[in-house]
Amino acid sequence: MRRTKSLPRHRFSVNSIVFLSGFLFLACDAVHAKSRLQAADESIPIKLPTMLADAGDTGVSGQKPAASEDSNSNNAEACEAFKKDKDADLGKVLEAGCTPTTAQMSALMDNPIGNVAMMFNQLDMYRMEEPDSGHTEDQYNYMMLFQFPKKLNNDWNLINRVILNIPSVPLDQDKIDDFDLDYGTGPGATPTPPTDMPLPAELFSGRTNGFGDTYYVGLFAPSEPTRLGNGAKFLWGLGFDLGLDTASEDILGAGKYTAGPAALAVYMGDTFKGGALVQHYWDYAGDDDRDDVNMSNIQYLYYWGLSDTMSIGAGPNVIINWEQDSDNRYTVPVGMGINKTFQFGKIPVRIGVEYFYSVVQPDDVVGSKWDVRFYVIPAAPSALFSWMQ
Repeated sequence: MRRTKSLPRHRFSVNSIVFLSGFLFLACDAVHAKSRLQAADESIPIKLPTMLADAGDTGVSGQKPAASEDSNSNNAEACEAFKKDKDADLGKVLEAGCTPTTAQMSALMDNPIGNVAMMFNQLDMYRMEEPDSGHTEDQYNYMMLFQFPKKLNNDWNLINRVILNIPSVPLDQDKIDDFDLDYGTGPGATPTPPTDMPLPAELFSGRTNGFGDTYYVGLFAPSEPTRLGNGAKFLWGLGFDLGLDTASEDILGAGKYTAGPAALAVYMGDTFKGGALVQHYWDYAGDDDRDDVNMSNIQYLYYWGLSDTMSIGAGPNVIINWEQDSDNRYTVPVGMGINKTFQFGKIPVRIGVEYFYSVVQPDDVVGSKWDVRFYVIPAAPSALFSWMQ
């Protein structure tokens, strides 16, 4: 049964989204800069870490204030002590005027609900297969994901994830329109082909690029993890997801506004880390002529640490499209990859590659046969940003 459209359909250009993202970043940076200047004016005795510029450490004459040898010695001892603790509270590290180590930042980035701001730059290359004809083509999706925490009180944080997509689909929108087919791209760059027929082979002779749908995930999580008897941590969060119909072409989005529940559970040991982020999407408004959205996206993860800054493992996405029949409902990938956290100047950056093969694929409709994923993730402790506190 189709739902009545209750919200207008909007089209946003890529330039508009990039401009908006840049504006929000600059606005947040301006707030942060203002708070730093106010702190300097009020002579709050907190040194800025070396991963930030030393502005504010100089006096009116441009000379840095002299410090006693005892003070410098005590600060150096404190920094050395912090360096030995991979799981040190980076807020306290920064307050002491010390710089987090690459190993500390890597450990913080492993924590999906940690006090860290990250910008995921992720490129997926999918090998798509049309089972009826055996025809294969490559589909691409660039995902930019902004993740940052917001402190609600001493016990709870809200973990925010804003997800922008730029897909490249091996189908021509004009030909899709000529055949009067409903083919789109759902959450996680998942193809949503018609439920009642295979795609004609001649549709695979073009390509459509542009902006995809935009998603938000909010997770309410305890500010402190649960400590287990073996010293490991158990992390969890509960929340919701929202999907906005921002695709520049029908084929690049679902044509719907969606919402649903989200949940996260992760085990973090000294070497092994594993868990899952479970999301579900139902449509509640959008284009009446498009298929309903009733889809689950389960990203399960498993990683083993080879060193303090390098891991092997993967985070594949299991897709369940409940609008399809049982033979075409599931896409279940497994895989392996490697990642390492580097220090580029004053910014820690994680770089990784992962490969997935779908051990379960749709029998009669287009689906993902395999996927290669590349990602680059710069990060910073949330303690650096006053608006996240």
